[in-house]
Amino acid sequence: MEPAPALRADARHNRARILEAAREAFATRGLDVPMAAIARRAGVGVATLYRRFPSRETLITEVFGDELAACASVVDEALADPDPWRGFCSAIEKVCAMQVADLGFTEAFLTAFPDAIDYERTRVRAERGFAEVVRRAKAAGRLRADFDLADLTLLLKANCGVAAGAREAAEAGSRRLVAYLLQSFRAEHAAPLPPAPPLTLALLHERR
Repeated sequence: MEPAPALRADARHNRARILEAAREAFATRGLDVPMAAIARRAGVGVATLYRRFPSRETLITEVFGDELAACASVVDEALADPDPWRGFCSAIEKVCAMQVADLGFTEAFLTAFPDAIDYERTRVRAERGFAEVVRRAKAAGRLRADFDLADLTLLLKANCGVAAGAREAAEAGSRRLVAYLLQSFRAEHAAPLPPAPPLTLALLHERR
């Protein structure tokens, strides 16, 4: 009976190493990094990795669960702000900062994982919450009336390009990009725009 605790401790240690390695790999290389590369980074065999995490989706949702919860909290805070425009701006700024800090976060957020029920509930709550943040900012007359949720996708895709640079430059570039775009989102003196592209978040949920 004595060896059992040691085996359990070893299993916990391997699991923690795999999660840390996956978090680092996803943050720098995106979600398509090979599972074998994650196993090597963690110093474990591929069989051990799959024993702890039977699928890539299982690993991804475990790694990004906390980040997704933080994103949902950002949206909740925006909804609780009595100033709809300030709440909208704050949500955009914080989510873009999270994106710069972790390159894998955006793809994880935009990907549907139907088997991860709790993860999906949190993601859907964040999406619906942001839609309400947008509605409130428009109703207050502060957000331009033609702002579309597709514009959020455009913003995240643009910010993702900025985030791919060196960390210090990426952080500064992201802040400036977001500041530019938030000014363009203001309702005051908003010039007409071309039609919004078919870039709803739902279209990005299927992993390619």
